[in-house]
Amino acid sequence: MAYKIRVLFVCTHNAARSQLAEALLRHIDSERFEAFSAGMEPGEVDPRTLEALRHLAIDASGLRSKSIDEYAGQSFDYVISLCDKSAQECQTLPVLGELLAWNFEDPVTNDKPDAFRHALHEIHERIKMLVLVKTKR
Repeated sequence: MAYKIRVLFVCTHNAARSQLAEALLRHIDSERFEAFSAGMEPGEVDPRTLEALRHLAIDASGLRSKSIDEYAGQSFDYVISLCDKSAQECQTLPVLGELLAWNFEDPVTNDKPDAFRHALHEIHERIKMLVLVKTKR
């Protein structure tokens, strides 16, 4: 089996953005990437996150809110923060991998009816770029 690029997506609560990113990367390229997600202060996965994924027929099975502590001692090629708060907090963690800071508006706190689909689209575009750049030979 070939080496897979390990990516950990981190957000504050691991309720929406990091869950979307984990599912999207698995959907886009699970042959070359392993995707994980965690929160600095994990809560529950927002049901609208799962609904947005199902709407596009993206597998959401197995998604659950996890603490960054679950990954203690593991290494990743990339740790990608999806909000400014987690980007700052990731700076204090022992080195888990190369840190990338992306910032997306939190759909959980957004009142717009299409906030989750919009977040899904924005994260999808960024992940497609990541896959293209990191797998180009």
